[in-house]
Formats: sequence, structure tokens, C-alpha cells
Amino acid sequence: MDRLTCMRAFVKAVEAGSISAAAVQLGLSSQVAGKQIRALEDSLGTQLLSRTTRSQNLTDSGQVFYERAKIILDEVEQAEALIAESRSRPRGKLRISAPVTFGSHGLAPALPEFLRQHPEVSVELCLTNRTVDLVEESYDIVFRTGELPDSSLVARRLGAYPLVLCASPDYLQGAAQLGTPDDLANHECLVFSHTSLRTTWSFDGPEGRITIRISGRFCTDSGEALRSAAVAGMGVMLQPLELVADELQSGRLVRLLPEYEPCARSMHVVHASGRRATPKLRAFLDFAVRTFNYP
Repeated sequence: MDRLTCMRAFVKAVEAGSISAAAVQLGLSSQVAGKQIRALEDSLGTQLLSRTTRSQNLTDSGQVFYERAKIILDEVEQAEALIAESRSRPRGKLRISAPVTFGSHGLAPALPEFLRQHPEVSVELCLTNRTVDLVEESYDIVFRTGELPDSSLVARRLGAYPLVLCASPDYLQGAAQLGTPDDLANHECLVFSHTSLRTTWSFDGPEGRITIRISGRFCTDSGEALRSAAVAGMGVMLQPLELVADELQSGRLVRLLPEYEPCARSMHVVHASGRRATPKLRAFLDFAVRTFNYP
């Protein structure tokens, strides 16, 4: 007789309080359920249940076996569920949070392709530069830039998020010389308030990595506002390349210090821990890794 079937009958009998009650829940006759439990006891060579006409009780061996058998059956159920999910189609709503600039200029343009590939999935996208609580705010996926704190969340690293140092031609006409990152001390820096970029900018140059402290009179949590300020000639800014790509191409902004490459920001896609990931979640994680593997 199948060992797992007998274990299931035994565990159900313990939880239901009797073999007859377990038989009803399993859709069996009391005789069949009792036969399965006796077969399990015979195979183990010990009595698991002490039975009378009015009651049943676990023996010492039965208590030990019940605790382990329940774990085994739970694991089997999890494995079966994973197989079933792997064969099902991604469906349902995904709630996603992302930083404003990346969400607007990187993620949002890519989402139509994901939705085309998975017609039974819908997306609710929230753009914010604050650090959201994935669990408390019921997000499925969160994109985060920069180094991550230790947590129970699961993170997958994407490609590094490239930055560019730039300013408008009008600003540069009247500005001090800018030959190395150290010269930024003599320039008006446009400050992004939500990350370490608020106080320090880092570059990889001919002599290795250099980190300099920056300051400026204009500080904001909006990359778009910084871009507008830079185009208007207010100063030098360090922001994601995709935010200013059109302005660089049109000449409204100019890339600075070509021998010093701004250190890219790390990028992760984060989700809650757990043994089971739904098809929609797995599909989006795979899509994100493929799409945002920045060079």
C-alpha cells in the first residue's frame, strides 16, 4: 500500500480526532482509512494510535511520527504545487514600485512588451523615490538603486545603472575651468536629495576611483526638476543617462569630464521571500533581468 497515502490517512485521523472523521474528509470509507493506518503501523513495526470504541490517542511513537509525517506531507504538497504552478499561465495583477526616473524612462517604456507577452497579467505601477515597505504596502516587486541593507527580502541584481555628468553650454560659458572632478568644488552642483549623491559623487579615472564632496544651492528629490535646472543653466548635474539622453543628443546639455566615468549605481529587483513564487512573479523577474541588464 502506498506509504504517502497511509501517512496522509494517519495525519488526517490525528487532526480530525477519529478515523471515521478522517475518512469523510478524505472521501474514503472508515474501513479503508483504518486499513491504511494499520498498514502504516505494520510497516513501522509499532502502534501509532491507541484505539477504543469511544476514543483514540497517540502513542509516544505516534506523537513522534505525527510531527515528522506532517512536515513530510507539507513538503510534498509544496512540491506538487510548484509543479502545478510551473505548468500554469502567468495571470493576475502585479503591484510594482520603482524610483521616479527609472520608472518613467526605463521601466514604463518596457512594460508594454511584458504585457504583450503575458495577456492575462495586469500591472499597477507606483513611482516614488522613498523607500517603500514591500510587505506592509503589498507590493509584489520593488526596484531599488544603490546598495541594499540586509533584510529577509530576496534581491536579484540587474545591470549597473549608468550616470552622466553634464551641464548646459550657457552655464559652461561663464563657469570656472573643469578639468578634473576636484574642480567641481568651484562649480554650482545640482543636488539630488534622495541618495548618497546628495553629498558625494564618485568617478573612475586615469588614477583610479575618486570621490569628492559636492554642494549646491538647488536641491530636489526629482530628477526631472534637476534636468530642467541644468538646461536652464543653473549648474552641473549627475543623473541617469536615460534621463538626459535626448538633451545630450540635441546639444541642450553637454557631457563633462570624458576621462572620468561616473560610478554607476547598482540596481536590484526585490521581492518577498517564500518557497513559492507565482507564475506572474517569475515571468516578471525573468523579464526584468533580460531587459535591464545595462552594459
